[in-house]
Amino acid sequence: MNPEQLRIEDSRLRKAHWNRWGPFLSARSWGTVREDYSADGDAWDYFPFDHARYRTYRWNEDGLAGICDRHERICFGIALWNGRDPFLKERLFGLSGPQGNHGEDVKEYYFYLDNTPTHSYMKMLYKYPQAAFPYERLVEENRRRSRDDPEFELIDTGVFAENRYFDVFVEYAKATPEAIAIRIQVVNRGPEKATLHVLPTVWFRNRWSWGGRPEEKPELRLAGNAMEIREPKYGLRYLCWDRPGGLSYFTENESNRKALWGVENRSAFVKDGIDACVVRGDKGAVNPAGVGTKAAIDFTLELAPGASETIELRLSDSPTGEPAEQVFADRKREADLFYGGVIPRELGPDGSGVMRQAFAGLLWSKQTYRYVVRDWLAGDPAFPPPPPERRTGRNADWSHLYNSDVLSMPDKWEYPWYAAWDLAFHTIPLSLIDSQFATYQ
Repeated sequence: MNPEQLRIEDSRLRKAHWNRWGPFLSARSWGTVREDYSADGDAWDYFPFDHARYRTYRWNEDGLAGICDRHERICFGIALWNGRDPFLKERLFGLSGPQGNHGEDVKEYYFYLDNTPTHSYMKMLYKYPQAAFPYERLVEENRRRSRDDPEFELIDTGVFAENRYFDVFVEYAKATPEAIAIRIQVVNRGPEKATLHVLPTVWFRNRWSWGGRPEEKPELRLAGNAMEIREPKYGLRYLCWDRPGGLSYFTENESNRKALWGVENRSAFVKDGIDACVVRGDKGAVNPAGVGTKAAIDFTLELAPGASETIELRLSDSPTGEPAEQVFADRKREADLFYGGVIPRELGPDGSGVMRQAFAGLLWSKQTYRYVVRDWLAGDPAFPPPPPERRTGRNADWSHLYNSDVLSMPDKWEYPWYAAWDLAFHTIPLSLIDSQFATYQ
């Protein structure tokens, strides 16, 4: 068996937990049924996109090009700022069901390029405009159009004219089940010099604010060119980087109640603190002590036309490890070897590329799905009880359902929930590369 097949087998036999970390972070958690505690069941209106940067999620997290552990306790993703947007690009933007003339629709360009069943090697591409992202125009124009009209897409706004955008390639390679090399390569495709803030971000899913069973609060702490990640279940982890000049910012993954509802915040530092510091220059929005439950390192890149720069990090259970260059080379070679034994040779280079990228889409679309219907119906001890309509409304008959799993979804943005037939259909192609996961799903 080749190395990737051995990793699959070791995981099946529980010799090594190669599937503990993966692309399990959702692309969208706002506007979902899980986060909807309204009386009328209008999930889009109860938790809209404009709340996502301020408001803590109850059931799961979302991010850009992100990964997490399979229980979604520790999350890692990429935030970007082109110096023109009104807020950090921390998640993919899209229209809600009522906003889109054809229903909900993501309005971004991103491509899942490669992935292996144990996520030992992963790569994706995100295209980020250098001009201000046209959030309002996308909403207004699509709202104006009827269902008989075509959708108004991001490229239709002219924001990519003259190739004025950044290609942001994000790669992950596992040195061990607990040590992940991270590489972020940014390319300026435009005709002029351009600046980009790249903010690798790590945070904890908020498990401590809802009441109920007490739990030790996790902590992030700055330690030189590293971040200590202290989590009750996993113990001590590190996010390390070698590139000099990165500014570190720490805040709390707590809702900004003042921005949302005009009431006092429970915490001095809140979810959008890093955004407030970087975009609006509010230095008081981040913790000067270098402690928190959400943190980022801000690398400011000045890129000439056609130039590229690379940032490398390591998320690991040790502050030291194997050189990233060797880890990426080994895992990429092993991924080629694995797919060489899966994809029929007669497909040729183009057909093989299509099939391999299709597998990448299936594997990148895995996400941790948490939804305990009984708790959702009853509400949380630290918060007001849900409205009485909840008891006879959506999912009221499903109080026995306890979801806490990693599933291959149809799409982590447009369908961050599952449908039984989709899960079944996915097992057919998944069985070609990971029969164990396909059988489980």
